[in-house]
Amino acid sequence: MSSIFKLLETDSKSSARAGIITTAHGEIQTPIFMPVGTQATVKGISKDYLEGDINAQIILGNTYHLYLRPGMEVLEEAGGLHAFMNWDKPILTDSGGYQVYSLSGMRKIKEEGVRFSSHVDGSKHLFTPEKAIDIQRSIGADFIMAFDECTPYPCDYKYAKRSMHMTHRWLDRCIDHFNQGEGKYGFTQYLSPIVQGSVYEDLRKTSAEYIASKEMEFNAIGGLSVGEPKEDLYAMTQAVCSILPTKAPRYLMGVGTPENLIECISRGIDMFDCVLPSRNARHGLIYTESGIMNIKNAKWKNDFSPLDTNTYCALSNHHSKAYLRHLFQVKENLGPQIATIQNLSFYLWLMGQARQHILEGTFSTWKNNILPNLSRRL
Repeated sequence: MSSIFKLLETDSKSSARAGIITTAHGEIQTPIFMPVGTQATVKGISKDYLEGDINAQIILGNTYHLYLRPGMEVLEEAGGLHAFMNWDKPILTDSGGYQVYSLSGMRKIKEEGVRFSSHVDGSKHLFTPEKAIDIQRSIGADFIMAFDECTPYPCDYKYAKRSMHMTHRWLDRCIDHFNQGEGKYGFTQYLSPIVQGSVYEDLRKTSAEYIASKEMEFNAIGGLSVGEPKEDLYAMTQAVCSILPTKAPRYLMGVGTPENLIECISRGIDMFDCVLPSRNARHGLIYTESGIMNIKNAKWKNDFSPLDTNTYCALSNHHSKAYLRHLFQVKENLGPQIATIQNLSFYLWLMGQARQHILEGTFSTWKNNILPNLSRRL
């Protein structure tokens, strides 16, 4: 059994599991969703709401963005990202690989690493596996990710295979460099490999076996939720989870919709992150237990009922649908903030419900009952 992960229960009718991850900054009850704090903040949300209504147990920081701004000198002088943003719970950082992938025309990938131009000022930079580790040491996250290449979708088999093997070679360099140093702020950091292989099951299995052989405390699955059909997302997740060790947490990167989360929990995933709930909130798309609403629609103009009646977000009980629609109509900043708090609160509530039903042995029944609501348009 991993020194950081305690598996409490596995659902008898699926691979869903509930556990506890222990870090220097507190415990994480799984399954769990991590709000994305790209630039040392979950956009538009204060720490008080993150710890209060939203009840976030861990958040994610973005290596690429933090490297560019505020920069490593500022973060090191502050004492790391925890101190810089006054957040004393766990943090996970990505390696920057996905952001570099998304730059497409502004980067060049070679065995050495990735050369890219900053989207901020056009300055030239090189990310190598070793540098990705050094940057994340300076950021000071509890969980840091190995440098990888996130392949696009669609992606031909030869490219996916070549990229996967390069990601494995980069992983070996990351592990070697990680093992030569130590954290800068007096607590233990954990390095996570990333399974790649696009939507090719044989590649995914090969990559999962390679990652499993490293016997790390924490493992991730990348390169999904990049445009592939959800059937491929679920099939690849199931194939990988059948191989990754049960003694370590499994983190599915960049996923996803509420439906995606529940389906992937049932296939053995413990942790998720995604910009979807906060990004969609800023455009007026609201997630609730009853379904999804576009609060900008005229149908809500005279609806003075609470935004949501569930108790997971007290703020939603204080404001009506008509009021929130009005805030969006007049472009008042409070509108996206209320919507973001609602959506993230809902995501964290959904994870808590999944965990409770796994522990009680009723997960599969609960899943079948709630899934139709999660994609219903109100």
